[in-house]
Amino acid sequence: MTDPFVQPAEPTAADAIAAITDELELFDDWMDRYEFIIEMGRKLPAFPDIWADDAHRVPGCQSRVWMEATLRDGKIFFAGVSDAAIVSGLIALLLRVYSGRTPAEITATDPVFLKELGLLEALSTNRGNGIAAMARKVREVAAHLSASA
Repeated sequence: MTDPFVQPAEPTAADAIAAITDELELFDDWMDRYEFIIEMGRKLPAFPDIWADDAHRVPGCQSRVWMEATLRDGKIFFAGVSDAAIVSGLIALLLRVYSGRTPAEITATDPVFLKELGLLEALSTNRGNGIAAMARKVREVAAHLSASA
């Protein structure tokens, strides 16, 4: 089985946000950006079916979203998936920023970048609330794992 957890492409969360910003700026309109985000979701590592249950479900999302996290060598790695293509893309975007980071870096990285990228305004209210719920979940996991470490 391949590792279901997202490995960081950039050395820091700030670098990931900068790279995503640059990539999204290549597109002139939101339809092209959506396609890019959906494509990011298609590239997520396979999420084990056994985790697609209520225990892994992220509350507050219009679509069904499941996430799992593991602590390895002081860094938290996340896996995630949704039953909606655009939401899987948003998960990929979030996990590119947060997965493979230390709990301190995760809690220090405010998800305000989602608003700065224009994502929250471009999405429906329900989708915007859902990505905010996913970002909250990531930060809650980091706080919990750093407290128990």
